[in-house]
Amino acid sequence: MIIYRSLTGVLLLLITFSAALAMDQAQVTVGSATFQVEIAQTPSERAQGLMFRRKLPPDQGMLFVQPPGRAVFWMKNTYIPLDLLYFDAEGRLTQIVAEVPPCKTPDCPTYPSNMATIRYILELNAGAAAQHRIQIGDQLRLEP
Repeated sequence: MIIYRSLTGVLLLLITFSAALAMDQAQVTVGSATFQVEIAQTPSERAQGLMFRRKLPPDQGMLFVQPPGRAVFWMKNTYIPLDLLYFDAEGRLTQIVAEVPPCKTPDCPTYPSNMATIRYILELNAGAAAQHRIQIGDQLRLEP
């Protein structure tokens, strides 16, 4: 029974790791800053996000692509602090939630968008938006 549980745990980790490797990658520019990103497009990719990652290299991130609407994020099982950047359907930055801490409790706070027309959400290392002088109104440009 112990061996079965151990193997199940290893299998789940491998599935999580392989799902992260399978995501499309691209380069995005916001203002004058450029980042290499993984693209989370499917519901399962968006649900997984950056959960269980222990680090995110500088100038890298994750771009979530969703149907236009409200976006609500939380930091459950996310171990690194992040900046959340919300973009509308035209790719215009409408909101920055800076320095969002990891959640270490069972009841994690949520970080909803202020607008109901959010299409893209960019997660970056905490402080990256300020470091790169990213501002509301900046345009998101995606380069394959």
